[in-house]
Order: sequence, then C-alpha cells, then structure tokens
Amino acid sequence: GDVMRGYGLAPLAEQEALGGAYRLLSDLFSVAVLLGMSWFLVRRFVLPTERTLSTRQDVLMRDSAPLGLIRLNVRRDSLIVGLFILCHVGFRFLGETLAIRLELLETGSPDPYQPLASAVSPLWSGLSPDGLLLGQHVCWWLALGLILLFVPYFPYTKHFHFIMAGINFWTKPERSSLGALESLDFEDESVENFGASRLEELPRTSLVDAFSCIMCNRCQEVCPAYATGKDLSPAALEISKRYYLNEHMDRLAAGEASRDRLLDFAISESAVWACTACGACVDMCPVGNEPMFDILDIRRHQVLMEDSFPRELEAAYRGMERNGNPWNVGAAERTGWSEDLHIPTYEQAPDAEVLWWVGCAPSYDARARKTARALARVMHAAGVRFATLGRRERCTGDAARRSGNEYLFDQLTRANIETLNEVQPPRIVTTCPHCLHTLGKEYGALGGHFEVVHHSELLAELAAEGRLDLNADANAETVTFHDPCYLGRHNGVTEAPRDVLKTLGTNIAEMPRSGRNSFCCGAGGAQMWKEEEPPRVSEARYEEAAQTGASTIAVGCPFCLTMLTDAAKSAPTQLDIRDVAELVEDRLKPNSGQ
Repeated sequence: GDVMRGYGLAPLAEQEALGGAYRLLSDLFSVAVLLGMSWFLVRRFVLPTERTLSTRQDVLMRDSAPLGLIRLNVRRDSLIVGLFILCHVGFRFLGETLAIRLELLETGSPDPYQPLASAVSPLWSGLSPDGLLLGQHVCWWLALGLILLFVPYFPYTKHFHFIMAGINFWTKPERSSLGALESLDFEDESVENFGASRLEELPRTSLVDAFSCIMCNRCQEVCPAYATGKDLSPAALEISKRYYLNEHMDRLAAGEASRDRLLDFAISESAVWACTACGACVDMCPVGNEPMFDILDIRRHQVLMEDSFPRELEAAYRGMERNGNPWNVGAAERTGWSEDLHIPTYEQAPDAEVLWWVGCAPSYDARARKTARALARVMHAAGVRFATLGRRERCTGDAARRSGNEYLFDQLTRANIETLNEVQPPRIVTTCPHCLHTLGKEYGALGGHFEVVHHSELLAELAAEGRLDLNADANAETVTFHDPCYLGRHNGVTEAPRDVLKTLGTNIAEMPRSGRNSFCCGAGGAQMWKEEEPPRVSEARYEEAAQTGASTIAVGCPFCLTMLTDAAKSAPTQLDIRDVAELVEDRLKPNSGQ
C-alpha cells in the first residue's frame, strides 16, 4: 500500500470502496432521473401549467414565420431534450442491469452497491451470457451515441444557457442601479441611428440574453402588463430573439442586415407601449436578462427615428419642451401651491441643509399638492433648514426617457444639471421616486453627481433623532404600504417608509407582493400620460391592498397616489389613500416646532 501511494495509487480496498460509492450514487441518481424526467414530461405535455407560454402569446406572435410556430418550437425542443435525457440515462441503466445479470451468472453474487439495478436484472434471466454481453455493449453505444447526436443540437436549445448565463453576467454593463439607462451621444455626428429597430441594433449583451434565457417564465409572471391581459411577455421577447438568431445565424454572422424588424417578429407595437418600466423582469431573471432595456431601446427608435408613439404623449412632450413639466402648465405657476407657506428659494437661503426638489406632480397636481404641503409643515415642525429652486426647477425628464424621447430628456437633464451645479446643494430630498432615481442614479452619466434621498428616508431620520413631536394614538389604524417600483426595486429603499409608519404606532399589514417584489401601480414608463387598456394595473394593485384588511394605503410616490386613487373610484371596498408625509402631519402636535 505504501508503494502504491508513492505512485499516486490507492490500495485495492480503498479503490473498491470508492468504486462502490460511485456505483451506488449512479444507481440511485439514474432511477431518480428516470422517475423525475418521466414526471416532468407528463407535466409538460399532459398536464400543462400556467408556467407554460399562454395562448395570449398567439396574439403577440401572430402567424408570421418563424414565430407563429414559437409555441410548437418550444414544445418540440422540450420534447427532444426530455427524451434525450430519458433515453440516455435509460440505456445506461439498462446496460448496468445486463452487466449485473452477466456477473451473477459468472460469480453467483449480485452487486451490493447497485440495489436498484440488481432488482431489475432478473428481467434478463432468459438471455445467454453472449446475449447479455451483446445487450450491454448495445446499450453502452446507444447512450454514447445519443450524446454525439445531441451535441450539435445543444446550442439551439434553451439548455445552452448552462454556458451562456455566465457570459451574460460578464457582458452586462455596470449600472448605477437596476434600471439606470445608458445615455445617447447626440453630438456624435457618426451616429445615424438611435435606439433599435432590428436585432443587430440591440446592444451585444441583449443578444447574449436570448441564448441565456431558460424559459422559466419568471419575468412573465411578475410583469404587470402581462398580468392584466396586455400583449407584453418579456419571456416571449427573449425566446423570439433566440429563434430568429438560430434561423438566420449564418447571414447575421456574415454581417448582413436582418430582413425583419423586431416589431415584425419579436414583439408587437402594443406590447412595446404596455411596458411600465417597473424593472420586475430584470430583477427576477435568474440569469441576468434585461428585456426591459430592449423595449426601451425599441421605444427610442420609434420616437427618435420614426416619430411613432401613442399620440396621448404629445401633450406631455409639448409641456416638457415649453414649460418644463408634462402638465403643460406655465412655469410661473410652479410655486403657486406654497405661497402661504413661506418656503424660501435657495437664493434666499443659501445655507439650507436640504434642497427640496418638489417635482412636477406636487407643483401642479391638486392631489399631490396636499403631500407637498404636508411635508413642508413636517419639515418646518422638525426645524429642518430647507429651500427649493422655485421657478428654476424643471422636470427631471423621467417620463421622456422611459417613453423613448431621449433627446428631450437630454435637454432637460443638461439644464437641470447646470442649475444644480451652480447651487451645489449638500443634499436633495424629493417626494417622487422617479425624481429620486433620475437625479441620483442617471444624472451622473451627464456630469451631475448629487446626494438624493426620498422624503421617507428624511422622515425616518428625523424620527430617529427625536425631532418629530407626535401625538400618541391608542387606537392605531391598520395600514398597508405600497412600495413604488422606483423606490423599492430600483433604489432599494424599503425599510425607511415602514420605520416612519412604526413611529406613528400604526399596524402594518403587508401585501403578498411588497418590498423589492412590489407590484407596479401602472404609472411608470410614461403610462401616466397615456390611456391604459382595461383591466388596469392600478385596479389589480388596489384589490391586492384591499384584501389585506387595512383601512389605509400608504404611498410614497405622487404617481402611485394618483393611480390608486383613480382605482378606488370603481372598487367595492373604499380605502383611504395617503402619502407617508400626510400620515406624519396628522400626528403632529399643535404648534409643533414653533
């Protein structure tokens, strides 16, 4: 044994033990795979589940080749892969049962390390030793031959993700947050096309996405547009891209332009404009796919190159261009909500510790103004030295960017960055998660680096420092908090608003989908400015909130406030919908802070 160890060999007893352990595990795993794969095939083809691509995809893919056959192709691929695994493992297992029977004839003892194969081996009791040996060799070559047959087909299947998923993560660009978009360079005269209309115009990482997709449909299941009956399916988009690449790989690899637009085979135009840009598909994908960015690239091309977009957005674009806000109200009215609150501008209070970026909704929307007034009173009561930009504030451009109008976003951004760099605020607070995200996560790419916090974070800090003088409430109400997508999922702020509610003594009833997994209100992706086809996303979310038994829905976004308030109008159960700042204002003691 010492001599054998010197040559790197284990003693015979150890070799036998290792070989026995290997054969035992192979025996058990082989049967487990055979049983499991048999059940999966039954589930896939006999008992289809909701996880399969639904018939709603027939609307999305229409009847155009090759994607009119996508459902058939998906089922075909699943069948081929399932049968390959079943037959490969099956022939290997049968070969072992034949070998065990042959060994039993020669030695008189079965293999103790393969109990399951030994239990099956009596099936071959009528065969001669030569027949057993022939059968063993046939099974071995069939198992090996199936691998040789499957290898060329492997890159065309969803199982290619075993290789491509790692490459997918490696090729992903570094983003300041989950949903931060890359900017377009409008000063580069060599660029003749913006956005993407064809497959090869997508970023390379989007092409890797197609081969990384495992067709688990998790992105589809969390998509608010899909959940409410719209054409959009992020999963179908990725699968469509892969089938097109597989079919036209030779021409595309040779540098030829694709003959079909993405809108011709991968996604319908209605699906493109149904996306709320909530980021749930990106956050949920286990292999790092980002279908949301493909959709936003398609929007960019439609708006910038084709001038094709829902006409309801025209008014919002016009308002942002002329008056700096999508409501298209004159800039002179931007401070009308605060005339009796004596809120200084930064010119009047250059030593302010906080610059309050009020945002367009609190400036012009009647309901959102109540949130702004509530926050102003709370900050006054807490002794916060704050100021605003007054009439110098303009829309951050979130709605323009998410709807594809990158040029308008660029104009608004550069003007705002110039103003903010001139002011150099130590800290910015905003009630709108979309402003939070755009100012804090996307302006940096264009030279605007600012510390931005959500008002719930500021309120949580003030409460922790004991700067809020609140009334205790023995009869605390039950509140459910709706996490805005651009607060929780995109920026990771989930605990601050709940900490504020706990400070108020409220009972928090969580919805099934909350925190980073929150369900969208339906306003994101510029949906706020276009008419949504029923059933509406906001109605689905409102119903989910009502089922918690809470009496109040707490929100932290003016768009969520609007959408849920509208949904309440047709709901059988009426809930009070309030911003976190309004709930805090209700608990302030009289003359607090004075």
